[in-house]
Amino acid sequence: MSATAALSEPQVLAHAKRRLFPDPNEANTYAVTDTQFAMAEWLPGEPISETVRERLAPFNHVRLGSGYPDLVGVRALESDLLAVERFGADPPLVAVEAKGYTGAGSVDVETGVLQAYDRLHEANAAYVAAPSDAVSQSTRTLARELNVGVLAVESDGSVAPLELPRVVGNRTADAATSIRFQATAQGVADKSFSLNHPKNYLAYPLALFHPEDTESVLAENVVRDAEGARTGAAFLGLIAERPDGVDITPLGEEVVRFALNRYATLDDAVDAFRQWKRSQKRFCTIAPEWGLLTRRVVWSYPATQLLVEELQAMYEDGLSDPSLVDLVEWLHVHHPSFAIELFIRGTTAVRGRVLDGDGELRRNALEDGDVYHSPTVYQLKAMLFHAGILAERGREPHNLAPSSDSWRLRTPVVANR
Repeated sequence: MSATAALSEPQVLAHAKRRLFPDPNEANTYAVTDTQFAMAEWLPGEPISETVRERLAPFNHVRLGSGYPDLVGVRALESDLLAVERFGADPPLVAVEAKGYTGAGSVDVETGVLQAYDRLHEANAAYVAAPSDAVSQSTRTLARELNVGVLAVESDGSVAPLELPRVVGNRTADAATSIRFQATAQGVADKSFSLNHPKNYLAYPLALFHPEDTESVLAENVVRDAEGARTGAAFLGLIAERPDGVDITPLGEEVVRFALNRYATLDDAVDAFRQWKRSQKRFCTIAPEWGLLTRRVVWSYPATQLLVEELQAMYEDGLSDPSLVDLVEWLHVHHPSFAIELFIRGTTAVRGRVLDGDGELRRNALEDGDVYHSPTVYQLKAMLFHAGILAERGREPHNLAPSSDSWRLRTPVVANR
């Protein structure tokens, strides 16, 4: 028996993921594993260990090319993993197909090469990962001809790149867009939005531009949670966080210009925020001009346009007052990867409850508020309410009744016929 004969496909994939995506918290990095690997068993009588599943999480069913890669992600890979070091400003979208030993004692690596090649219709780089003993010279030759990378996995978990792929350009599919979005500074994360009023984020560029200490200006006039305000402002594209500080973006500068056009001084603009502290009223109602600015800023957030377009489509299809469950089901039909990444928490337990091995929704699980991503169903929804886009505000997951939680547009477009 070969040294790597005990390596199953989930184990091979877990080692390959660790080599390609070693730090899930790295900037501009995000990767998901296909839902088939979230199951308790890989083959009958062959369980997937909890350790392996945790390494492979989060899970989603992402279509690239004509199928679903075992792993898809975005990251600026090291030069020893690619045939070229330069691939443009954006990190490449990477697809991985894994092959491991089965009960029959064989590994079909060549099929993995062909599957990886198919993913290059929409990915920038593709790899096949397999036990090192199963990679033949002919397989390496085929992979080289098809521009597919080969990752040889050893029994100790080490991974050696035997063939390096060249980065290619391609069209961007909806599924690929959702993964790219998650890898950006604006991707949905556990800490994307922790405050549920847009004024806290709009005020940040004003406080940053103010000559006095940013946190002090925020605490005195707007909100004490400066970190939450900063994080949300970054997700809305008002500022850009760097290791050594924070820069205001062109959109953030526009907020400052807006304020200076309406107030005599920056102090006056910041002071205006005091009257809105702890206010529960719709922002666009009590501060119409700031509400219009909020609408512009929130609309620039990539997820907003998708949500509004699909809610409008639901309205036109007769679903004028969709529940959260209705919306997620609808989105999963039209934009399945986005639906899961935007609304469903990324833990192994939750994704395993919501999705079956084929990536299909388990509707019963959607009735439980705890499966939902709080920054979307609470904070983002609340901001869309204050901007005048949605009719109702958001609720925390533990207070959600998903089947009755309304996502009705405040002003749907009604065609004149």
